Amino acid sequence: MRAMRLSKPQTALVASEVQLPAPGAGEVLVEVSACGVCRTDLHLVDGELEHPKLPVIPGHEVVGRVTARGPGARRFPVGARVGVPWLGWTCGACRYCGGGQENLCEQARFTGYTLDGGYAREMLVDERYCFALEGDRDDVHMAPLLCAGLIGYRSLRLAGDADSVGLYGFGAAAHIVAQVALHQGRRVYAFVRPGDVAAQRFAESLGVHWAGDSDQKPPEPLDAAILFAPVGALVPAALEVVRPGGSVVCAGIHMSDIPAFPYRSLWRERSVRSVANLTRRDGEEFFALARELPLETTIVEYELGDANRALTDLRSGRINGAAVLRPRG
Repeated sequence: MRAMRLSKPQTALVASEVQLPAPGAGEVLVEVSACGVCRTDLHLVDGELEHPKLPVIPGHEVVGRVTARGPGARRFPVGARVGVPWLGWTCGACRYCGGGQENLCEQARFTGYTLDGGYAREMLVDERYCFALEGDRDDVHMAPLLCAGLIGYRSLRLAGDADSVGLYGFGAAAHIVAQVALHQGRRVYAFVRPGDVAAQRFAESLGVHWAGDSDQKPPEPLDAAILFAPVGALVPAALEVVRPGGSVVCAGIHMSDIPAFPYRSLWRERSVRSVANLTRRDGEEFFALARELPLETTIVEYELGDANRALTDLRSGRINGAAVLRPRG
């Protein structure tokens, strides 16, 4: 099959012909119809994530159809539409797996990082970590929900019952979670890269209550801020605009170093926390919610062979919404 592979960090992906083995026990072979391009893929290619499997096929926002099943794989019939997320395997036996925190499993494997992902025509997947995708949303618009949607949902849940929520970095995840938060009756404030008028207008088009540069202050103190931009300097900036008792949630897998800030910024029971990966329960909850909401994913489509261009466009901030590869366009 054709795939785009990374052999060495800080180099371009290379179009390759890859021989896939037959599905093993509990595995399914998935024919990829769409794969989102996530900022985590960018961190992988740029060498900001440690110890990837090399060579590796990136991509963990995958929508496809089951074409073959390995021994014991009975969860999905051949032809079923499935979604393949970031979390690809966990041990099932550690304290985290047993305590509802499989996202923290020390032995976890991740799609497109320590397992081959969806920048390919086909992929092998452990069927236990796939999601059944129902509804009539088409594959390319569904793909960003597999990570941008899931991480956004988990981040919003960890922000608690915040009525006013700030979103720093208005890209793929923020444009989805903003719609969820607005549907829930929350007030949403979008913070964009200074001077990025297009991103500001994009946020406003989705109905946010305010959109402005990340170095500005919103019209009111926030109950919570969620950081999707991987910029450590935004943590103290966000602490300055959340109210006492408010929280700052860091949603990315990678972030530049957080600069020192005065204790008064954290005092009065403000908190800073991170989001790590996702659980299968997050997925089941989110996709049930997504079926009820008129979520709109704004996408820019690329052919599989244009994966490097998609990553470059993402790095430079030229994409409003989400980039999606079509391996079988």
